[in-house]
Amino acid sequence: MFQQRTHTTTFQSAISLLELIYHAIVRNVRQSHGNAVVGLLVSIAQTAILVVVFYVMFTVLGLRGMAIRGDFLLYIMSGIFLFLTHNKSVSAVTGAEGPASPMMLHAPMNTTIAIISSALSTLYIQVLALMVILFVYHVGFARLEVYQPIYAFGMVLLAWFSGVAVGTVFLAAKPWAPGFVGIAQQVYTRANMFASGKMFVANTLPSSMIAMFDWNPLFHCIDQARGFSFINYNPHFSSVSYPLYLSFALIAIGMMGEFYTRRQVSISWSAGK
Repeated sequence: MFQQRTHTTTFQSAISLLELIYHAIVRNVRQSHGNAVVGLLVSIAQTAILVVVFYVMFTVLGLRGMAIRGDFLLYIMSGIFLFLTHNKSVSAVTGAEGPASPMMLHAPMNTTIAIISSALSTLYIQVLALMVILFVYHVGFARLEVYQPIYAFGMVLLAWFSGVAVGTVFLAAKPWAPGFVGIAQQVYTRANMFASGKMFVANTLPSSMIAMFDWNPLFHCIDQARGFSFINYNPHFSSVSYPLYLSFALIAIGMMGEFYTRRQVSISWSAGK
């Protein structure tokens, strides 16, 4: 009755929304570690450890001849960077706060902002880790040459976007079957260790084996990223359009499912959390 009404323009509303997303991103980044610098160093260490492990494995098993002719570490990193970006995006969006979360009791907050902030915070950390590792490798070890760096980075973004799309579908289904979705998400991310194609060159596979991998958007992203990274590699069994169109379709399905879930939400859903 005695409330003062304020009229805001579309521009003011957009600025308020961006400010809210920014603060949600900062909150998500600090959830992993109170110190943002330490959180970044942990992410860099995880990526570097994976690179070292795969380098040793390829060397010990004598698989270096199967790699693309060029910088061997760039070949390994082109797979691991996209693999980590995709999988961490899936995990971050799947774990975003749903409609029954206490944060949703605050009026400006909603599940869409939670999804966007979780996705962007993961992208922020992964891109920083990527830039730091590539800079250290270029300055301290060997001159790094990427054939088409802008397009190669575009594949990193596409791997992130496809991970967000898959995570959105998992997030929409999680309130209805949290146990099953948790298992399905773990199976998907673990399967990507092999199904992503980061350990082999797609052009060397027989056509009978391509069907085992070409359903996976990450497989296409990694193969295309290697095509943009190496001047002497031209991917024949992957495309940019497939993961892009699939991601848009999954985003639409996930957001429709999330909207329906939001309308059916019950506070008892979060009672056991």
